[in-house]
Amino acid sequence: MNSPGSRPASSPPADPAPVPGAGATLTAGPVGKPPAGRTGTDPLSRLRRLADLRNLSLVGVLAVLVIVGGFTKPDEFLSTDNLQLVLTQASVIGVVTVGMTFVITSGGIDLSVGAMVALASVWATTIATQDYGLGGILLCAVLVGLGCGLVNGVLIAYGGMVPFIATLAMLASARGLALQISDGRTQVVTVNPVLDLGLPDSYVLGIPPLVIIFAAVTVLGWLVLNRTTFGRRTVAIGGNAEAARLAGIDVKRQRLMLYLLSGLCCGVAAFMLVVLTGSGQNTNGNLYELDAIAAAIIGGTLLSGGRGTITGSVLGVLVFTTITNLFALNNLQSDVQQIAKGAIIVAAVLVQKGRSTP
Repeated sequence: MNSPGSRPASSPPADPAPVPGAGATLTAGPVGKPPAGRTGTDPLSRLRRLADLRNLSLVGVLAVLVIVGGFTKPDEFLSTDNLQLVLTQASVIGVVTVGMTFVITSGGIDLSVGAMVALASVWATTIATQDYGLGGILLCAVLVGLGCGLVNGVLIAYGGMVPFIATLAMLASARGLALQISDGRTQVVTVNPVLDLGLPDSYVLGIPPLVIIFAAVTVLGWLVLNRTTFGRRTVAIGGNAEAARLAGIDVKRQRLMLYLLSGLCCGVAAFMLVVLTGSGQNTNGNLYELDAIAAAIIGGTLLSGGRGTITGSVLGVLVFTTITNLFALNNLQSDVQQIAKGAIIVAAVLVQKGRSTP
């Protein structure tokens, strides 16, 4: 017999009490698939759509610039030599921008990229370095860039310094050291294999070698950011560094690696600049930090971190380089060009802020 007040063994369990305000019933769908009616509404899908829209917008801006150049200077702007020049000039700052994109995506900043390019180009073109030929110049430029990136990374990741201050100090130090090494003079390259890379005879199917290097760096950067654990950790740190640390990511080591990557890109860009100009100068890389940050921002990399796009950054580089070329062909003053770049940066940041506001 059942005791008083007990439920019979054969009685089914009582239904749970309804949740107040729950007026809809959720139906579970197949495992791994979103519920019906919710396809494509997750944050990742929205970000992809925004990135595609932004890239299409930049392509449209490029098309408008090409049309403007075709109308204002058709014979000069649309010539093969000028288009090769635009791509070659974009290649140097483009490699720097790839490294900058990683740093900004992680929530950092690097104001020393231009100074690192100058120091690497000067150090790589000293008479002693040129005695080792093309390999010595390339190795020296890369090692100098890595060394500067290492100092930045250690100060920021393990020294606790704010990226703005640490890289600003590197900017001043690297510029000063470049001036001291070169004694303020232009160091002319006399190594023929290096100079030959800038000649039309070295072009591959009409494409300059520097453009090929830029394309290779871009593809590698895209793969690392979008298809590797390193890239996912970079985005995670930029989104929430504390949450990334609690998830098991070594935030300090990741930040060190990111500034090493930025320094590596600057070293490669310095070598490319030596090939392009045939010399090393302490004034090389002037305002590269502005151009790289601007290109990354208008390309869709979030200034506060957590989102980055290599494709957008490359399109941003092409936009700025084409603008510079148009200004030069139309004999417009450089100060107006800098004002235009500043206005584009402000507009891009305001657009990002508007999109991130709920």
